[in-house]
Amino acid sequence: MAFFAKPRSSARLGCRRRLFLRSFSSEHARDNDIVIVGGGPAGLALAAALAANPIAKNSLKITLIEGGDLSKIQDWGMPPNAYSNRVSSITHTSQHFLNRIGIWDYVEHARTNPIHQMQVWDGVSGARITFDASVIPESSEMARMTENLNLQRALLRKLSDTPSVQVIHSVKVESIQREAGDHNDWPLVHLSNGATLRARLLVGADGFNSPVRSFAGISSYGWSYDTQAVVATLNHAPRGPFQVPNNTAYQRFLPTGPIAFLPLSPCTSSLVWSTKPHLAAALNKSSPGVLEQLINAAFRLPEPSLQYIYKRLLEGTKSSEEIKEEIMFRERSDGISSHSAYASATSMLSDGGIPPDDADALPPLVTSIQQGTTASFPLRYNHAESYIGEGAGSRTVLVGDAAHTVHPLAGQGLNLGLGDVDALSRCIIQALRHGGDIGSYTALIPYARERYFENHKVMSAVDKLHKVYSSTAQPVVWARSVGLEVINELDSVKAALMMNAGASSRLQNASGWDLFAKSIESLAGAASTSKMVSGMIGAGMQELAKNAGQRIFGRP
Repeated sequence: MAFFAKPRSSARLGCRRRLFLRSFSSEHARDNDIVIVGGGPAGLALAAALAANPIAKNSLKITLIEGGDLSKIQDWGMPPNAYSNRVSSITHTSQHFLNRIGIWDYVEHARTNPIHQMQVWDGVSGARITFDASVIPESSEMARMTENLNLQRALLRKLSDTPSVQVIHSVKVESIQREAGDHNDWPLVHLSNGATLRARLLVGADGFNSPVRSFAGISSYGWSYDTQAVVATLNHAPRGPFQVPNNTAYQRFLPTGPIAFLPLSPCTSSLVWSTKPHLAAALNKSSPGVLEQLINAAFRLPEPSLQYIYKRLLEGTKSSEEIKEEIMFRERSDGISSHSAYASATSMLSDGGIPPDDADALPPLVTSIQQGTTASFPLRYNHAESYIGEGAGSRTVLVGDAAHTVHPLAGQGLNLGLGDVDALSRCIIQALRHGGDIGSYTALIPYARERYFENHKVMSAVDKLHKVYSSTAQPVVWARSVGLEVINELDSVKAALMMNAGASSRLQNASGWDLFAKSIESLAGAASTSKMVSGMIGAGMQELAKNAGQRIFGRP
């Protein structure tokens, strides 16, 4: 059973099988094999993965520390038609891992939604690529959408049945020091409740501003993007009887940043709109009616018309009717038929009727925004220079956002963190089997070797995509559009890309790799018309090809 500690003397927790952690003495440090700092998905998943292994479960004393109130997450619940605004796409690879450690059964499956297809297109040229799970061998879906809180609650419920893990929440880490003496310089973690924990291995799963990373003296490199993400939970009509269900994810790459429409249920989807900070602030302050109109237009209007609408919004156009009139004017000016799926303000399409031919190319029209779900946050790229502490920072290791932060355009952030947890748990278990010291550098180096370059390749590819699609230079637009349309005609290449992104854990044979490599090399050669294009697209494609080959086909 997991033990939960709160600094106040009593609380109404209301959760099954929950006990309070007894008070620690501040005079004596308590020995732990593993101390995990951070109660997000990565930290909780690591504790659950170790507890799921009989060797680790019977050998290790594990304590997890979280400054927030985890009882709110364990008690979390929402009406069936309401959804949180922080969601993630869980890939097939991540689902396999969560199922293996016994977590997936605790997830509320009614609040998950499969993604069978993804449509991505260029906001300037209109070039489009469609990914479909039907081309992946032995896979019925590309990923599964769920709220982060649904996954976190599942992890806490699993840990509540796990006696080998102690969870201390609503208690902050005040400082971390290095102990000199008999315990081989184990880290000492001083908590706000007066307790001190001594750790054979200290795991930083404590996010971007990681205290564990600071203690270990591990520097990081990166930058803040000139964009912010606006998120919201969207309501819309269900797909009609002549359309595919709401199992398609849509993403349009605009010069200001990508906008994504992620399906959560037949009538609900999630918005992630990355755009310039001043525009994000205006969107975040807009009334729900204005934001609805702007979201629909952002997926449909040509880029010049969108720029005009942005300008009016920033000039102070506030009401939903004013914005609607502006959009109607632009739709008529651009020759968009009111019977086309590309019409929003002038649309004359009725729910349940025969849809136009282009209906499945666009997300359903937003009808309302769930109250209190609109928010924004800055985007950044950040990668620790090492995942393992050395010297004065020894016996420390980083996972998840403490080790890396990536742009959300590919939906890989949570999956990269779960990949870290999978690799680190296997590394620790391997050290236990051989009687090794789980906190030693030699025991942890296989984890860093497996994950560092793997994460770097994904992060670099995502960063290049962001930069390439932020450009409106004609040579760049031409090259990326040609590349996208060519790849769209190559099902084998698209299958390889999806599998590389975790849509399937099945390995393919070398012939698939040969086809994939030759196709990508041809695209990189076509991009050589411009040094900029060659450098940004060609190198990115070649890097992605090499990455896919190593992960999918087992060949360098």
